[in-house]
Amino acid sequence: MVRLYTDHPVYANDIADEARLFAGREEIVPSDGEDCDISITLTEQNGFWRATAKADLNGKHAEYTLERPAYSGEALEVKRREKRAMKIAAFRALRAIYGFTPPWGSLTGIRPTRLLRELIEREGEAEALNMMAEDFDVSADKLALARGIVEVQSPMLAGLSDSVADVYVNIPFCPTKCSYCSFPSKVRTAGDDMDAYLSALERDIELGAALLRDSARSVRALYIGGGTPTVLDARELARLFDALRRHYGNFGGEFTLEAGRPDSITKEKLAVLRAYGVTRVSVNPQSMNAKTLALVGRSHTPGDVERAFALAREAGFDNINMDVIAGLPGEDAKDMEYTLERIARLSPESLTVHTLALKRASLLVTDGEAFPLPEAALAAEMLRLGAAFARGLGMRPYYMYRQKFMRGNLENVGYAKPGSECVYNVDMMEDAASILAHGAGGMTKRVFDAQRRVERVPAPKDIEAYAAKVEALAAEKRSLFLDFN
Repeated sequence: MVRLYTDHPVYANDIADEARLFAGREEIVPSDGEDCDISITLTEQNGFWRATAKADLNGKHAEYTLERPAYSGEALEVKRREKRAMKIAAFRALRAIYGFTPPWGSLTGIRPTRLLRELIEREGEAEALNMMAEDFDVSADKLALARGIVEVQSPMLAGLSDSVADVYVNIPFCPTKCSYCSFPSKVRTAGDDMDAYLSALERDIELGAALLRDSARSVRALYIGGGTPTVLDARELARLFDALRRHYGNFGGEFTLEAGRPDSITKEKLAVLRAYGVTRVSVNPQSMNAKTLALVGRSHTPGDVERAFALAREAGFDNINMDVIAGLPGEDAKDMEYTLERIARLSPESLTVHTLALKRASLLVTDGEAFPLPEAALAAEMLRLGAAFARGLGMRPYYMYRQKFMRGNLENVGYAKPGSECVYNVDMMEDAASILAHGAGGMTKRVFDAQRRVERVPAPKDIEAYAAKVEALAAEKRSLFLDFN
């Protein structure tokens, strides 16, 4: 247990995230300052802020004070800068205690590339890169990764305005539950009333499409995810696509369906996808090692992955993504290399390399002894292998995000061949465009780019609760897009 005191408790959770970079999953609790392990204060004097961090942990003591000119402009920016100063001070004191520097330095948010892009816009490229390295202690290789991604994203985000929005549809069902998964999806059984869920979803789609029309927004990209959308049979998929076409029309833009689980992909379903204009699909192995797949609860084999990929090619899909995870239980660098070699033979258009994240609700955490996990350094080597194989396939990194409790405080990176990048992934991860979400567990968000602000309307994760709230959710979304300033 780590006891944390700060005289600015509004930033306590953000400072706790800094501590977790070093202390991992150790519990961090608030302290009144009388008996604490970490103390972070912020004072102002003579036009300067002084963020002071003191840490007493592992039998060691460290202190660090960061002095910055006080900022007195727009209130939201004041909070950003105060929080940033306190987090950096905490990071540097803790680094002295623990004796290592995480690869992303003091950055704990999920969007380092958005921060870099904003710094470039405000400070210029040279100063932005210097700030990332000197202020945030980002390593040279991670900074190069972020800079490359910002460059690839630049034409994708140029001219983006509030007159467009992406549409997301969530199918919160899977064939089985993976041990690393914490998404609010359920295993589909014969007893599930899919008709009731699709009926609620159809009404949600109808109301959402009317909202976009009334707000004079067009659809930039459409993404169907989950869960595993292809747990729906061909008839159910056609019913969903009928609703989307009926209300959103044939918008003709990027249309992704995350097929995901190879054991749920059939020739008949792929034909339905093609008939309704899906332009991009995912066939996600996570690993091509049969032993690993069985251990983590995926009900398919490496051969199923290759079969499903071949079916997608035969159906005419020329933009196929594949996902892999670095750091799965029991795997080493040779296992990762074997997975990547088999994927390279298939030659997908994009490859997403995830780093395993230990989510609190996943079996990897609740039953951790059954799942031996690779060390952080090994996960980093697996990530390097993923980058090398992606380059060998003619891909470049185009989006990236981070999560809490990732092995080695690393990242997830999407690679794609030029022209095959997924616009929705960029918009969503960068908070670059508003997203209208349909389905249980969906997150609708409106991006107010001028203020660098995002407001959200979450749908209930429980399927029955979602179905009962469709009309009320539509009213909340309407208020967000039409009335909220």
